[in-house]
Amino acid sequence: MGRLRYCFFKFWCLLDPIYYLCSRLEYVRDKENNRDIFRVRLTKYKGRQIILSDGTKIKKNDLLLKIHLHNVYLMKELNHFKSEIQKGRYIYSKTEKGLPNIVQYLRNHSQFHNVKGIIGITILNKGSERLGFETFAIQNPFYKWYKLLTFTPMYLIIQYRFDSLKRPPKYLMMSKEKLLKLYG
Repeated sequence: MGRLRYCFFKFWCLLDPIYYLCSRLEYVRDKENNRDIFRVRLTKYKGRQIILSDGTKIKKNDLLLKIHLHNVYLMKELNHFKSEIQKGRYIYSKTEKGLPNIVQYLRNHSQFHNVKGIIGITILNKGSERLGFETFAIQNPFYKWYKLLTFTPMYLIIQYRFDSLKRPPKYLMMSKEKLLKLYG
């Protein structure tokens, strides 16, 4: 890792705990009580109505579990890989292993019966359909650009080979029923 990228990464590592406190995120834990790759929080959906493939309607103000990849942890791990294929497989594998922990988190949550599904926003959506997610374009152009800018630091640090600006951020969604069926 180059010196400038290393300094930027260290700075991000210092800011991450502050972001964590301000964002109301919670860590998802595995069966051994270790932190998972996911951090989550409940949110009310603010986008346009979406109908998922299983018929679940996600409307404005529906309660969803928003999932966030723990990017600082992820970047530390991805720096060990040379090829983009290895990086992609690692992200896919960690996500797949983490989804059962999301189910457990959700089942233990007091709002379990009110949550309609899970939602994430990412540029790294290739292969997400195999995990059970459905992808949807972000309609609001300002929000789309804002999310694109928030993903930029990860690309500066890891130095991906593909052009992130040509890959717009998208919503990833899965209904609670589908999540339970696939990972519960």
